[in-house]
Amino acid sequence: MPKLLPRFSYLLVIAFVIIALFGLSIMHTMQRENNLDKPLVIELKRGSTIKNLANQLEQHELLDVPEFLIIWARLNGYATRLQAGEYEIYPEETLSDLLDDIVGGHVRQHTLTLVEGWSFKQFMQAINDHEAINHSLQNKTDDEIMSELGFVDEHPEGRFFPDTYFIHRNISDIDVLLRAHAVMKETLQREWEQRDEGLPFKNPYEALILASIVEKETAIAEERPLIAGVFINRLRKKMRLQTDPTVIYGMGDSYKGDIRFRDLRKDTPYNTYTRRGLTPTPIAMPGMGAINAVMHPEQTEYLYFVAINDSSGRHKFSSTLVEHEKAVDEFQRK
Repeated sequence: MPKLLPRFSYLLVIAFVIIALFGLSIMHTMQRENNLDKPLVIELKRGSTIKNLANQLEQHELLDVPEFLIIWARLNGYATRLQAGEYEIYPEETLSDLLDDIVGGHVRQHTLTLVEGWSFKQFMQAINDHEAINHSLQNKTDDEIMSELGFVDEHPEGRFFPDTYFIHRNISDIDVLLRAHAVMKETLQREWEQRDEGLPFKNPYEALILASIVEKETAIAEERPLIAGVFINRLRKKMRLQTDPTVIYGMGDSYKGDIRFRDLRKDTPYNTYTRRGLTPTPIAMPGMGAINAVMHPEQTEYLYFVAINDSSGRHKFSSTLVEHEKAVDEFQRK
């Protein structure tokens, strides 16, 4: 019996050394930096297991022994906490770092840019064309889309904030729109609460309508408060706004890039040459600059403006019709 004890001790030592070496091999595998030349994108589908992940990494030659990842994940309690999505593996990143990202749900971000001044139709086209978005609203009418979002009887134009959004793969188009809608609602309410006194708006929606018109009239940031001031002066004097973008919006698909005199005379709910006051709805998605401009318009005596018609995109402002006609002769009729 005593002779067996040294042999047993040797076996224990050998076993301990083997286990230690095995553990060190696993740790070395998990902590070793990869040798990628550029980022690699992998996708972990819903319901994927740690074995699925290990096999995928082995296929990309990032893991020699899949069992090492499986053992590491199980020992650290990660195996049942994997989150589905796209993940970007960067050069010199370790498998341990990657696993932390997957457990933390740090999925790869895509960008979706919704441009200031776009119509809702253009918004939807950009969303429908985005390859990372799951589409359920294609071929639906505006009313059907708003119903799906839970905004029955709400006109979509102007209701969604234009911005660059960071989204993950397989996000639904409904979630994208709900996010943009919430941002616009919060932005409009915040700006409304901080607005100048005495503005001719009954509610935030009327301010949103004018902001959309300002957005379409100029891309020059410093001109927006001045143009907003002109429109507000005209509203106060019960003058027609007489702005071409509203006419164009009312023309719909019949607009082919050229507005004619007869178009200005053809009455539609959006023709501010034939009707007084604001249009029934916004005519575009206004950005922060246009919204802020109508809430804090420049104090001015101007009642008219006309495009200078050069590469600057600027306008000539006038206080009287006589001055305005001279400006039109100079910059438009010449």
